[in-house]
Amino acid sequence: MIREYEPRDEQGWVRCRTLAFLETAYFDNVLPQKEHYESLAIELVAEKDGLIVGLIDVEYEIEEGAVCSRGKGLGGMIWHIAVHPDYSRHGIGRQLLAAAEERAAALGLNRLEAWTRDDEWVRQWYRKQDFQLVDAYYHVYFGGDELSGRVKSDVPNLRLVSACAHYTGTEIEQFQAKHQRIHECVCFEKYLE
Repeated sequence: MIREYEPRDEQGWVRCRTLAFLETAYFDNVLPQKEHYESLAIELVAEKDGLIVGLIDVEYEIEEGAVCSRGKGLGGMIWHIAVHPDYSRHGIGRQLLAAAEERAAALGLNRLEAWTRDDEWVRQWYRKQDFQLVDAYYHVYFGGDELSGRVKSDVPNLRLVSACAHYTGTEIEQFQAKHQRIHECVCFEKYLE
């Protein structure tokens, strides 16, 4: 059953998202509580036998450019979409997206935007839902000796041991050291009819 998120769902929302994200390139993006948004949001959950088995959060604009990173008109940003691993491949994600799209269209939004990393199965899912890949950049993680000469702190007695950076250039090869973690972060966009 797809329904509106309620505050009593928070623990189930966090558990569902955490378990779902463990199987993706966002495995380390763990949230201890549900995110709240500056703008209005469509917040839906899929519930089965009292368990939250899926979720979607779409923060949306009431002023063009306030939430989304591109496009014309009012859009919605899919911040979170997840399906509990024990319930994946049953169409729950597709149902959540369809319900969110219906609500988004009723609100006058003309498109949805979603950013994800380099999991090919996730990218394929977005393509199957008629999203188009429209932008990309890299998340580059540095640690230990990899930081030497690249990142430094001007704060006395503060030694950086790891860092995450956004790289928007085209020469990613310069960062592809043996132990470095790099993810291509891509934007998918879908115009609503």
